[in-house]
Amino acid sequence: MSTLHTVNKSPFATGALVSCLDHCKDGDAILMIEDGVYGGLTGTTVADRVQQKAGSVAIFVLSPDADARGLATDRLLAGVNGVDYDGFVDLVADHDRTQAWL
Repeated sequence: MSTLHTVNKSPFATGALVSCLDHCKDGDAILMIEDGVYGGLTGTTVADRVQQKAGSVAIFVLSPDADARGLATDRLLAGVNGVDYDGFVDLVADHDRTQAWL
């Protein structure tokens, strides 16, 4: 059974993303939303951890949230993809359950 994990807090404000990365299993997906999108950027203190997990877990950022924060998609880590709201719905439908990390 796969899980879609959503992270809505900046990795620089809480440990939610790091906890999420520690608990994800192969086949799960992570969607960073709201301020959580900062976790998908290159050159940050969590970039290596996110990049390592990208091999076994699908990792996404919600593009409208990244856009609202002025984050260019060319700043995303390799293996981290942007999705729109329709993509968010598809991710929910494609996974057995959803876990919010607050």
